[in-house]
Amino acid sequence: MPIKLMPKISQSIEKPKPHNPNRVRDHLANERTYLAWMRTAIAMIGFGVVIVRLRVFHPPLSRQPGDGWKLGLTFSLVGLLTVLFTTIHYFLVRRDIDEDTYEPADRWVTIFSIAIAILATGVIYYVFTSPLNPNSIVVAD
Repeated sequence: MPIKLMPKISQSIEKPKPHNPNRVRDHLANERTYLAWMRTAIAMIGFGVVIVRLRVFHPPLSRQPGDGWKLGLTFSLVGLLTVLFTTIHYFLVRRDIDEDTYEPADRWVTIFSIAIAILATGVIYYVFTSPLNPNSIVVAD
């Protein structure tokens, strides 16, 4: 009886995995997602630079250094972290697609959503609490 079981076991071990017809499509979707995250990261870094630069053009009433640079730096750092995590995530998903073990993870979407909500709260707080010099306000004619 054990002899009859051996061929079945060896056949199940030697069977190649069926070819996934959507493999190429999955890889292309992974790459598009990666590029979308990279665009988001670039936009966040750019937004951080804009916040810092706007403080130069519209100095606050007080002569003390403002907190705008902190907000701009935070945006830039979150953008940089987005580049790092996106690149790591891309290669992990690529491996999972090749091994046909991919399962979507909700944690990155949740973490990034929380980070954006915190940054948006910081921008709103910054806009409404930093007094501007009335001479630097431009009014259209």
